[in-house]
Amino acid sequence: MEKNELIEKINEVLAEEFEVEVEDITPEADIKDTLQLDSLSLVDMVALIESEFGVKIKGTEVVQVKTFSALYDFVYERMGA
Repeated sequence: MEKNELIEKINEVLAEEFEVEVEDITPEADIKDTLQLDSLSLVDMVALIESEFGVKIKGTEVVQVKTFSALYDFVYERMGA
């Protein structure tokens, strides 16, 4: 999957799941603020990314991923590994 395709898919999946506009999801935006995540919904997001894209994310890793750009890079790298 090309990175641009991956970015579009991640945005679509997250916008639908967390009921936000796709336009609100920008590379520089803070994930927690944009998706209005608390600790429980953050776990939901991780589970969703893992199931949709076939990657494994450890709790310590997800804490470091603060922006959508970092999330795109993280998932893209995991998919290539």
